[in-house]
Amino acid sequence: MWGSFLMRRWMALSVMALVVTSAAFAQDARLKRLDTGDEGHAWQAVGRLDIGGSGFCTGALIAPNLVLTAAHCLFDKETREKIDHTSIEFLAGWRNGRASAYRNVSRAIVHPDYLFDGTVSSERVRNDLALLELDRPIRNTTVTPFGTAARPRKGDHVGVVSYAKNRSEAPSLQEVCTVIARQEGVLVTTCSVDFGSSGAPIFTFKDGEPHIVSVVSAKAKVEGKKVSLGTALGAPLARLRAEMVADKGSNRILVDGVRHDTGAKFIKP
Repeated sequence: MWGSFLMRRWMALSVMALVVTSAAFAQDARLKRLDTGDEGHAWQAVGRLDIGGSGFCTGALIAPNLVLTAAHCLFDKETREKIDHTSIEFLAGWRNGRASAYRNVSRAIVHPDYLFDGTVSSERVRNDLALLELDRPIRNTTVTPFGTAARPRKGDHVGVVSYAKNRSEAPSLQEVCTVIARQEGVLVTTCSVDFGSSGAPIFTFKDGEPHIVSVVSAKAKVEGKKVSLGTALGAPLARLRAEMVADKGSNRILVDGVRHDTGAKFIKP
């Protein structure tokens, strides 16, 4: 759905960080396609977001009626205009032609400082967050919303569940990838993402329970290494929740912000 965006510079990682990055890649788990009910049982609250028949992203339930995803999923990459959110359908646990629940989107709130302007920067990535309110809560006992947690530290192990190009009919789990940097509110990980992975939840597994700590915004390269970029939650998510309360049933998407360029080679999932 999303094209490629190229920028010359983004961040300078130290030699030590690059060494850590190489080690982290060596420890990464491979992507595992969750084809069966047993394999996908714990991940039913991750779903595919079908966007007006033109493409898809990934989203995850954080409440029976709220889906967390990336803000850029709600914009047309050609016109840069917001997409009619009522054309978006959330397919919870979508796998091989069936979903555990099907819901339309009744309201969409984008982080107030997010600006979709055709470029990708650290400013844009760290605000690349949106909440979608479903037309009806999902009360299916097999679809349990995820909790959220504080952003992880450099070196922590995380995981990602996503749909993507060439694996759009079932989610894939990468249970072990690594945080290699936290800069300017952007989480840089070794998690494997591709087109369609936008909005995918990045998890920590504290006490064996998955908690969302980030949302996939873009894929990129740092010194030739493929990485994924995610927005931290915490304050940005709290602000989104406040905006949703303040918005009170208005069907508008809130967009306001100022572009701040720092540079890199970005490739949009």
